[in-house]
Order: sequence, then structure tokens, then C-alpha cells
Amino acid sequence: MAERSTAAVDVADNSGDEPLAAQAAKATSDGVDTQNGRAADGPMPDKDGERTKAAPAAAPELHSGHKLARRYRLEECVTRVDGFSSWRAMDEKLRRAVGVHLMPADHARARSVLAAARSSALLGDPRFVQVLDAVEENDLVYVVHEWLPDATELTALLAAGPLEPHEAYQLVSQVSQAMAAAHREGLAHLRLTPSAILRTSSGQYRIRGLAVNAALRGITSETPQRADTEAIGALLYAALTQRWPYENDAYGLAGLPKGVGLIAPDQVRAGVHRGLGELAMRALANDGATASRQEPACTSPEELAKAVAAMPRIRPPEPAFTAPPEYQHTTYQQGNYGRPTPPGAHTTQVRPVPPPPPPLQSRTGRALKWGVAALLIAALGLGSWQLADTLLGRNNGGTNGPNQTQTDSEEDPKPPERTALTIKGAAEYYPDDKAQDLDGVSKSYDNDPSSFWRTYRYEDGPDLGAYKEGLGLVFDLGEEQEVSAASIAFRYDGDHTTATIYAAPSLSSSTPIKSMKQIATGSTKDKQLELATNTPVKTRYVVLWLTAMPKAGASEYSGAGYKQGISNVVFSRTS
Repeated sequence: MAERSTAAVDVADNSGDEPLAAQAAKATSDGVDTQNGRAADGPMPDKDGERTKAAPAAAPELHSGHKLARRYRLEECVTRVDGFSSWRAMDEKLRRAVGVHLMPADHARARSVLAAARSSALLGDPRFVQVLDAVEENDLVYVVHEWLPDATELTALLAAGPLEPHEAYQLVSQVSQAMAAAHREGLAHLRLTPSAILRTSSGQYRIRGLAVNAALRGITSETPQRADTEAIGALLYAALTQRWPYENDAYGLAGLPKGVGLIAPDQVRAGVHRGLGELAMRALANDGATASRQEPACTSPEELAKAVAAMPRIRPPEPAFTAPPEYQHTTYQQGNYGRPTPPGAHTTQVRPVPPPPPPLQSRTGRALKWGVAALLIAALGLGSWQLADTLLGRNNGGTNGPNQTQTDSEEDPKPPERTALTIKGAAEYYPDDKAQDLDGVSKSYDNDPSSFWRTYRYEDGPDLGAYKEGLGLVFDLGEEQEVSAASIAFRYDGDHTTATIYAAPSLSSSTPIKSMKQIATGSTKDKQLELATNTPVKTRYVVLWLTAMPKAGASEYSGAGYKQGISNVVFSRTS
């Protein structure tokens, strides 16, 4: 019977599994670097982790075109080493490219690889390349992960030269924050190399291989936080200097001179940002010697992230302005258009341009001018008379013509005035114990259209009945208020989004939705939905419940599928 963990569609089951921290203790890193159709592996310093030797096991003899689970079609073998192979494959069900790691089920590391993959999938942090499947079937163990064809490896970026200070700052800031979040869940990487870092077209850095690649390699460490911190320091050092901060060459970068030890970045390359150079030295293990005599060494990603946050913000470089070319006057000289005249050649005299003809001065011309003027005066008088007649007809009640109008108060009654209610707080409402985006709840009512609370993406839709009863948020109005309307701004449009608001007893998710009083409901194909009721309901807590979501394309957080985001919610009462 196949064991499967499918985090991509939010149906991962952790029954019987150990918590993340316990799983990470068995497989704490991820180090096979495969992307964009090539192997990207390289040596790591011994201090990064200890490699456990596995019993020899032949890599599965599979070929392009082979299908796994009648879904994943193998297309190109990227690397085959140490008893496992890595492939670029096609998910024929969702029609997207994926990456696959394969090894025999009897491989000594097969169990630790499965445990590491499931731990990584349960983290669900979009800053990491997501694990989509972890399966054991037919004497094979395979792990399916995201494939980002449009992203660029840090290896390729460094091959072109050192990064700008602002780009290096973004690199160390984003990577250290992501790894700090992973370590809080008990997960480590231990294979943070330039080929494990991907830069997307939007400028976001994503980390691949969390807790999987080191398990594939059998790498462990007694000090995983220190090892990952040093690895981030090495990435920053390489970004500033285009040199690998160890004696051996690696990842297309030249190493440091042998026998001199670790050199400060500003001694390797002129013009290095001083603050970032000191930060790299504080993160690297260098026997207590740091670039700054006052600041202590960083021994965990959390400390490194705080040190980055304490730095003055580095602004992006100003865009280069290219002055337009000077205007060059050209002349037409009997077929020579803007061509220079050779020395000694006879120039042809330019014919003078004849002056324009004088205005009409004849009797016919004067008559024509007076005729046009008379027509204009007549048209102006006729238009003024019609305008005056229309205004007089309106003032007399509109009884002189068939197109009679009534006053606004009689025909178009004013809509009821509403007063917006202040939202004091909010929480995610998930009675099935499967949260969507706990960290993004505050973004649903911050009046910022660029931020939003997001859901997972689902394969079928738009109705959610195939997966769950619904999903949503619960808002706190501070005190009991009469709620009569809601204005909801969504992230995606399409067919279709259905939302309902209910009066809830508290912020807790323990109260079932069926026991709550419904206030209003509605559907929309647009990004805006207005809900209203003629009978206001007095409540302090309001649940916004989604039961249908449109199909949307891929984003930086998730692939294409049925999903939705809420960028702003405003509740109001009738004045």
C-alpha cells in the first residue's frame, strides 16, 4: 500500500507521524541541487555536517517516459549519484513541471528521506521550494517537489559577478529570516549552497532542499543552527566578493589563497559594503575572529536575522539615465538626405521655398468669409434657444413635452447611509483544524490592496464541497454592533466566489457554522462583493465564510488552481 503525503492540495495527513522537530532530528538537511536541467552539486566543508555512509544500493534503472503513480512522467535525468537519481518530470494531472528524487525502497536512507520530505511539506512556508508528494510504492521511494523554470540559481548570478550591495542585503535578509522560521519548527538545511538558492523574477529568494537533500546524502550535524548560519555567511561572502570563503574552489567560484585563513571581504575585493562584510564575518566560523571587534559572532539564523534587521537599510541603486542623442538638423539637397558633402565637391544651390499664397482678397473670398461667419452665428443662436427652452420646461414641471422628468426625491430615493465599523482584531476560522494562512490574517483588513490573506489552492472547484465545508475568517468589532452590510475585496476574479457572513459568539473555531445566525450571503465573478441585509444583526464577532473560489493562475505563493485571497473587509451598519 502506497504511503503518500500530498501537501500541495492541503490533504497531508500527519496521523502517526512524529512532530516536525523529531522528524528533523532524523533528517535535518537537504542538499541535492537540481534545477533548470543540470546538476548543481558541489563540495561542502566538513564542518557543515557529518556524512553517514550508507550500504551500497543501485539507483533505480528508469528511463525517460516512465510514469510514477500513473501521473508523473519522467523526462530528463538531472543527476544520478550515491544510490539515488533526480529528474525533471511532468505532472500530467496538473500539467506542470515538477522535480523528482528517486531511490530504491531498500536504500539505507529511504526512511529518513520520507520523514524529511514530510517534515518539510508540513512547514508550508512559501519561502521554501515546496514538497508536493512523498511516496513509497513498487519498491521505490520518490519525493516530488516544485520546479521553478523561471527562477535563476545564485550560482548563475555569481558567475556574472558580485551582487550589488542592495541585492546582497536582500539575499542575506530573506534567507536568514526563512531559516530562522524553519529552525523554530526544528528543521535544518545543512546544504545551503549557491545552487540551493533561487531568485525569482519578482526578486524573491527561495530555498530548495530543506530537510530532503541532506537526508539523501546522509548528512547530519550536532550543531545544525551553527552550520546553517555559517552557510548563510558563506553565501553572503560569495555574493560580496565572488569568491568562496574556503581554500577549495566550489560552485564555479575560486577559493581563498591556501594557508592564510579567512580574509575579510574588503581585503579580497575593493568597494565591498562595510556593514555587509562585517556581517559575513560574524556569521562564518572563524575561531572567534570577526570583522568587527565590538560585535559578537552570530551562532543561529535567528541572531543573524536580528543583526540584519539592525543594520541601516540599503537602498536600491538609482536607475541609470541615458541622455537622448543630440538633434541633428538634416537637409534635402537633390537626393542627398543628411549625407555629408565630400571635401572639394561642388554643392548644388538649394532652391528657395516659395512663400505661401496670400489670403483671399478678391470679392469672392470676402463673400465666402462673411457666409461662413453668418452660418456660425445662426448655429450659435439656435443652440442657445434650444438650451433656454429645455431649462424653462424643467422649471415649469416638465408639462410642455412628452419627455417629462420627476425630481430625484420622487424617482431615485437615496440609498441608506452606512457607517463603517472598526475591526479590533481577527483570527482564522478553521473548525476542521486545517488552517490556511495564520500569519496573513491581519492583511485582510489593513486597507492595503497589495497585501492579502490567502487560501491554499485546490484541484477541483469552484465549490469546496469536495474538500471541506468551507473556510474563512472571524473578526472582532470590539463590542456588540448592529451589522447590516459588508464590503469584501478579493485577490482573484473569475467564476465564481461565494461568501456568507454570520454572527459568531467568539473568535474561537470551536462553534460550528450551522449554529450561527446568517446575516447576508452572495456570489460574484469580480474582485469586489457587497453583502447587505434589511434586518441588521447585533453581534461583536462576525465570521466571513467562503464556500466557492475561482480558478486562478500560478503566483509566488502557490501554483494554478481554485483559490482566493482577501485583501480588505469592511463591515458597516445603517445610520
